[in-house]
Amino acid sequence: MATQREKDAAEYLKKHKIIEMMDNLTSMLFFYRPDNPREFLIEQLEQLKISQQNGMKGPNLFNNSNLDTVFGIMDPANQKYITFAQYKQALTTLGIKDINECPEGVNEDKITHETFKTEGMQGLQRYSATYSQS
Repeated sequence: MATQREKDAAEYLKKHKIIEMMDNLTSMLFFYRPDNPREFLIEQLEQLKISQQNGMKGPNLFNNSNLDTVFGIMDPANQKYITFAQYKQALTTLGIKDINECPEGVNEDKITHETFKTEGMQGLQRYSATYSQS
């Protein structure tokens, strides 16, 4: 059974999204492999703070071209749409947790490239917004 101190620590981590921030920073560190990791992390944290203060997108590993590539892999026949199951799996694979369960095209089971990119970028922005001033 967890002690009060452990419960407080877990609540703190959740409130300030520390786990998500560390996951994001670690992923970027492994992907970019900078010569000076400490300086790189400081720069990323500074960018994160500025983006939070200005309401802008925070640093993230993925961008529009990555979403284009993922969509292309999911749509090898170039039908210009993917199924809802493919959409959900792709966004989950990218690390997006709060996926829109009712995106445009869900009723027809045809998620367009544009919808996928819009939902993907919004999800990535939510994921990268890990700085909390609280």
